[in-house]
Amino acid sequence: MDNKIKTALINLDKSNIWHPFTQMSDWLNDDPNSPLIIDKAKGSYLYDVDGKKYLDGVSSLWVTLLGHRNPKIDRAIKKQIDKVSHTTFLGLTHKPAIDLSEKLLKILPDNLKKIFYSDNGSTAVEAALKMTYQYWQFKNEKRSFFLSLKNAYHGDTIGAVSVGGADLFHSRFRYLLFKSYFAMSPYCYRCAHRKKEIEFPVNAENFRDHNMQMGCQGQCIKEVETILAENNKEIAAAVIEPLNQAASGMIIMPKGYLREYANLCKRYGILLICDEVATGFGRTGKMFAVEHEDVKPDFICLSKGITGGYMPLAVTAVTNEIYNAFLGKYEEFKTFFHGHSYTANPLACAAANAVLDTLQQDEILQKLQSKIKHLKKELALLSKHDKVGNIRHCGVMVGIEIVEDKKTGKPYDCKLKTGAKICADIRKREVLIRNLGDTLVLFLHLTMTNREISKIISAVKIELDNL
Repeated sequence: MDNKIKTALINLDKSNIWHPFTQMSDWLNDDPNSPLIIDKAKGSYLYDVDGKKYLDGVSSLWVTLLGHRNPKIDRAIKKQIDKVSHTTFLGLTHKPAIDLSEKLLKILPDNLKKIFYSDNGSTAVEAALKMTYQYWQFKNEKRSFFLSLKNAYHGDTIGAVSVGGADLFHSRFRYLLFKSYFAMSPYCYRCAHRKKEIEFPVNAENFRDHNMQMGCQGQCIKEVETILAENNKEIAAAVIEPLNQAASGMIIMPKGYLREYANLCKRYGILLICDEVATGFGRTGKMFAVEHEDVKPDFICLSKGITGGYMPLAVTAVTNEIYNAFLGKYEEFKTFFHGHSYTANPLACAAANAVLDTLQQDEILQKLQSKIKHLKKELALLSKHDKVGNIRHCGVMVGIEIVEDKKTGKPYDCKLKTGAKICADIRKREVLIRNLGDTLVLFLHLTMTNREISKIISAVKIELDNL
């Protein structure tokens, strides 16, 4: 691109646009030529307006499930455009949404029987929270509180923020929010009670003895049990990101934690909402994260990868028990009065249908297993680096926590912006990743090759060597 045109675009951006999760004073004061203007994409790569390509190491904020410009998804959307691009879903329906519901219910846990569509991860969670609140009203029980985890992130709308436990994102809005209970995060690396990694067995009685032998009191799950035991009559639902608290730095839960969390919910009669916005559709190595520990929640929330990163779409999947509670006469007003203008957008549903077809027909998850093993080997080597405090890995999701002192785990002073600088410098090596503080985040396409995976890890190591 001509430099004058490029400069003009950058100036217009800085003059007109407010970017999300961005300190705009830094954005405005950066090198005038530093903002990347993305022009096109293909496969695992993004291309800027100068034709330079970059490996997309975060799936464009965790959404491009099958890489960019997937031919099957492209064709599906183009075909749908020739029919109808949008119609309301209030009082009408259409084939792409009907087909998608059938495909989803075939692969979701078999206790989930109904699909509610919305626009994004936040709205998927928001719908689940409102459904649970209304459900208990129909049961003549006054339950208005929720249980969540510290370090949780469920979106940016007010309800989703109310069950969010990431202070960096949520603390300023506390006076706007409804009350939730928060148990400690299963963040083993930074846990004051930890002596070594633990596993949570299925049996709760053995669980306590087991952790005492391992040198860990299992305080994280014990807090969940304490809160439920003391407050179960006022808690409408418990919310959890299964296996991975992604937005707080890829905090991977100990093996068995999710199952025990679900068991406690069942024991105390608490509805369980699993937020699979980040983990769904193969990111953990299985179609859904709950499959790893055979958990069957009352709700699953989906978005991000559902359309392969092409269009906004979200799903709240529920049981018949929840759905049936809303059935009644018109004058009873049991209707779920909640919806969005772009609910079940036909183009988005067409893209999602193509994604699910591709996952099955191209055996994507079967082929992914060898790539996960390759990634694990690469990370094992990287973990020896003296600036890597902890690597958290699940499927194609990775958090690499950078520290000043490996032995003590001492973090860098946040004023140094170490993680952000690594992400900026790594662009010179034609790789794009993002940081959450001083945790470097990798979120890989399911279709990424071993060679591309190795290139990303190699680029990270070189930048760590330069610290």
